[in-house]
Amino acid sequence: MAELLSKEDKRTNYCGELRGSDIGKTVCVMGWAGRVRDLGSLIFIDLRDRTGIVQLAFDENTDKTIFDKAFKTRTEYVVVAKGVVRQRSSINNQIPTGEIEIAVDYYKVLSAAQTTPFEISDNVNVKDELSLKYRYLDLRRPSLTNNMLMRHEIAKAARDYYYSNGFVEIETPMLIKSTPEGARDYLVPSRIRKGSFYALPQSPQIYKQLLMVAGFDRYIQLARCFRDEDLRADRQPEFTQIDLEMSFVDQNDIMEMNEGFIAYLFKTVLNIDIPLPLPRLTYADAMNRYGSDKPDTRFGMEICDISSLVKDSAFAVFSGAIANGGSVRAIVAKGGASTLTRKEIDKLTEHAKGIGAKGLAYIRYVEDTPNCSFAKFMGEGELDKIMSFIGCEKGDVALIVADKDRVVLPTLGALRRTIAKQMNIIPDKWNFLWITEFPFFEWNEETQNWDAMHHPFTMPLDEDIDKLDSDKGAVRAKAYDLVLNGIELSSGSIRITDPVLQQKMFTLLGLGKEEIDAKFGFLVDAYNYGAPPHGGAALGLDRLAMLMCGADSLRDVVAFPKVQNASELMSGAPTPTDAKALNDLGISVVVPEV
Repeated sequence: MAELLSKEDKRTNYCGELRGSDIGKTVCVMGWAGRVRDLGSLIFIDLRDRTGIVQLAFDENTDKTIFDKAFKTRTEYVVVAKGVVRQRSSINNQIPTGEIEIAVDYYKVLSAAQTTPFEISDNVNVKDELSLKYRYLDLRRPSLTNNMLMRHEIAKAARDYYYSNGFVEIETPMLIKSTPEGARDYLVPSRIRKGSFYALPQSPQIYKQLLMVAGFDRYIQLARCFRDEDLRADRQPEFTQIDLEMSFVDQNDIMEMNEGFIAYLFKTVLNIDIPLPLPRLTYADAMNRYGSDKPDTRFGMEICDISSLVKDSAFAVFSGAIANGGSVRAIVAKGGASTLTRKEIDKLTEHAKGIGAKGLAYIRYVEDTPNCSFAKFMGEGELDKIMSFIGCEKGDVALIVADKDRVVLPTLGALRRTIAKQMNIIPDKWNFLWITEFPFFEWNEETQNWDAMHHPFTMPLDEDIDKLDSDKGAVRAKAYDLVLNGIELSSGSIRITDPVLQQKMFTLLGLGKEEIDAKFGFLVDAYNYGAPPHGGAALGLDRLAMLMCGADSLRDVVAFPKVQNASELMSGAPTPTDAKALNDLGISVVVPEV
């Protein structure tokens, strides 16, 4: 039944392009047959391509041979149709092409199709395992097709914007030297140099800094990056960054350049105006107010510090935490009493314990007298003072955590997000936020050493350099993250370009000279030949697309995604390889016993 595509078969229009203004035109369209409706003397076929659908009409005026082909057409057949655009007798206002149809007078079936394992429709629930196994079919669904097209528009907008601002796109290597960047590398064995390995880049970090040394003062790349880490909804082992670096700039220059891109992107792709400048919060303020360095600011429920009110409390959980250098803090769910029942509060308590808290105190104000888990320890008027201070009124629920700040703040930050979702109080809007002045160092409990919170090339704030030896925990970095609705979109920093200071930072991070030379020697050497002041950032293209598409997972905006165990269900990757290939690489595989 299948026919060949001939020289005369030239597409004039995409299916989703046609409108009422095209009535009377002769057109040729190509695509996949969707819904087929056989009404006896009438046959209608919804023809679909990546732009949408258009109705093909076959009636008593249609040549019998063509009508018979249409009669035998099944869903997902690939066809060519020519004909005249005409007004539909029954207009469909649900689709852009609903005013018109094509009266077909030329028709070919280029490829027949078996019955698909699931219906190609957004209205059908399909298990992930099945849809990902047949991902090429899943991508035909309009929602995923539109996501891919949106991703393309984002990439195009990025190139258009940065090109127009003088950036040069330069590709950096995919096979690189393994350097510590915070996550586990994917390693690639060398056949020529047996026993040696390349790494796939976690980011182009070092190379883009070297490009600044080379004199390309504005670099941009849609860079593929790889990290061998556990997956989640907003993480894939391979991802794309809108990666940039700029010379002869300070932090504000880079942030303002990226703000301009965000405004341009949202106007170009979504026709949404993003007011500039974007708001900024220091890391310390973000943690104290929201319990997160990527806070969702679309709703309130900010953290209140009640330590001063309870430092002498008879409730040892409160007073003891403060005496041990911790704090006591609360969040208030306004009007949350109906949602946060005692049973729900018990679930939240277990959630808090899972994060690291020892427990969760609460005030649930429903009756005339508040139900308070620690009321018996309160002296006269003490509970009233707490409630007045945090603004807890009838109908509200207050949740309180007492411990070290490193436990209290992230616990309340997580509870804040969970409760907002339960209460359905998160408005549908775009809240961008810069987080600045990150700590340079973070304490590693496992190794009992200070690690770099970002990477060892980040410049400390000028006023904190004198604290590098005396008070590492107080050193802040010239680092900045861009957050959208509680999701980190971008991370960046000003880089160290002084070889002496860079050497000092390596030493403070516990790296010896041999290790520095082995891992970063080529970068340190480059800085001895005139390095301009520079900095940069990287915007997560996948996360940006996920948010702009309103998708629930990165899988919905990645053409061929991996699942949680880092496998790709369609092709079956990763798979074992044969003995000869391993022998060529000088590798033997030892499979651990289960």
